[in-house]
Formats: sequence, C-alpha cells, structure tokens
Amino acid sequence: MTTQEERQEILQYIDEAKQAGLSERSICDLSGINRKTLQNWKRLGLEDRRKGSARFVPQRLSQEEKERIYSVATSPRFADMSPELIVAKLAEERVYLASSASFYRILRQHRALEHRRESRKPRKGGKPDRIKVTKSNQVWAWDITWLKSDVTGLFYYAYTIIDLYDRSIVGWAIENSESDEHARRLFQRVHRNLGVCPQIVHADNGHPMRGVTLAVFLDSLMITRSYSRPRCSNDNAFIESWHKTLKYTVGYPSYFTSLEHARCWFADFIAWYNDEHLHSALGYVTPNQKRSGEADSLYAIRNSTILAAKEKNPLRWRTNRVRTYGSRPVETVYRPLSKSA
Repeated sequence: MTTQEERQEILQYIDEAKQAGLSERSICDLSGINRKTLQNWKRLGLEDRRKGSARFVPQRLSQEEKERIYSVATSPRFADMSPELIVAKLAEERVYLASSASFYRILRQHRALEHRRESRKPRKGGKPDRIKVTKSNQVWAWDITWLKSDVTGLFYYAYTIIDLYDRSIVGWAIENSESDEHARRLFQRVHRNLGVCPQIVHADNGHPMRGVTLAVFLDSLMITRSYSRPRCSNDNAFIESWHKTLKYTVGYPSYFTSLEHARCWFADFIAWYNDEHLHSALGYVTPNQKRSGEADSLYAIRNSTILAAKEKNPLRWRTNRVRTYGSRPVETVYRPLSKSA
C-alpha cells in the first residue's frame, strides 16, 4: 500500500517518461501499475480511499495523549478506580483528558481491564414491574444479613435500612437473633431520630419482615408495606446490592469476635459509605451529598469542565453529544406484590 507522497513521485516519473516519448500503456506495463489505477489518481486525486487505508482523523487522540491517559489510569492514585470515577475526580479538579470510553479503549488495548473482585462477573436479568421513586424518604428497603462469628455455625444479624432515592443508610442495628421485635425497635429509633416517615417500606418475605409487631407499628404510622414476590430475591435488589458492597469491600473481617466488634466495625463502615463512598448510580457522589443537595454543585463543576474542554477542542465530540454529570434518575423500585390496607 503506497503513501500519498509515493503516488506523487510515481506520477512525476510517468510524466517524465511521456516527455521521453513513451506511451502511457507501455509505462504502466513496465512499472507494473494498473492503468485504471493511474486514471483514478488523475481523476479523483491521490488520497487513498480504500477500506482500511491510513487516514487523518482530526478528533483522534495523539500518541502522547494516549500515553498520558494510560499513565494516569495506572497511577497509584487511580489504579483501583473505574474510568468513570477517574473522569469524575479529574473533572472536579478542572482537568479533562478524555471520556471514560476513551479510558476503557486505551486500557483494553494495553490489556489492563480485568474483573478484580472475588465475586462473579455481573449478568443481566429480566426486568420486573416497577414504580417511580423521585425523592428522599419516599421508599425505604430493609433486610437482614448474617455476619460470621468466631464460632462455627453461630452468627450475628445485621439489620439495615436503605433509602432507595439517595442510597443512604438511614438506620442499622446488629443483634444476636432475627426478630420482628428487633426490627420494630430499629424503625422506631430511626423514625424518632430523623422525624420522617417513608411512604413505602419494602422487604422480602422473611418471618421478621412479616412479623405482627413490626406490621402494627408501620401501619400505625400509615406506612405502606411492600413485599417481594415469592422466590424473587431481585425484587429487593437495592439492599442486596448494599450487602455485596459491604461483604466484598477490602478489609471486611473473616469473622467477628463479639457483638461489640461487629457493631464498631459496622458503624465505621456505615460512616465511610454514607460520607466517602462515591456511588456510581448517583453520578459518583456520596449518598449524604445526594441527600443534602451538595451533589448539584459538584455536578455543575464537572459539567463546566467538560463543556470548556468541548469548546477548546470540539472535534473530539463528533456527534455533538456531551455526557454531563448528574445522578441517574432513580425512578424505579420493584412493584410490591401485596400492600397493607
């Protein structure tokens, strides 16, 4: 495959040969160039339009830019962050290198993309019926997960309540047993401390979730009770996702030596999750930043950084579509199978 400069030299050689008295056909036979090719060069120009030919793409990243992106993505600061999180953090510092898709592409070229968790890779499933969630304290979900103790077969039980809109943990407790009485006390304490009542409380079909003591308390506050469909654990997906975040985090203990140990570790983790964990579904802000409204100012800073980068180099955005920051609309939660009257 010849370059444009080489084709220019060939045409110059053929013109000189014509001036020496040779015909175009004989020149093509001697040089091994198809006569049709020569005619196309003269008629259409010397640019190579064949599929796969090298061509200039103005919005393409330079080699220096690619090396800088790879260096940043693999630096100690960002080595354990996803490309979306890297772009978000750099945008807060008013630095824009490339889109998250470009980060992924460059890392993929260097074979630097691997599934780094101990869990299985995520798989897509079907979508059940849904209802809209548009504000904090509209829908809470809760569940109980087991925490291993230092005695085989004995567990502690972590009760957790999550707000589906801002993903914040609004209440938790760790007890020695599963009981609707423990759950009632937890909800009573959260209601007293926050001074709010959700419209819906969603849970699965376990005995503590459907216990009479808890049901009477929630009904007394005019809270709608929502339950998962039988054998459909995904109907309570938000709290199950929280449990995965909890148990697959770095530093999660293999077991807890006492109830106090479990409560102290859990309290520290909840503080980290609510105040430091940058949640992907919230546009990489913390749950408390989303709950307090501080997230809007962070979104504005990031978006202004990206829009300024677009004005500086508009060719990077071929479709003119700019990906701006903002939490993904939390419009859905699984529709309850049954509700209280």
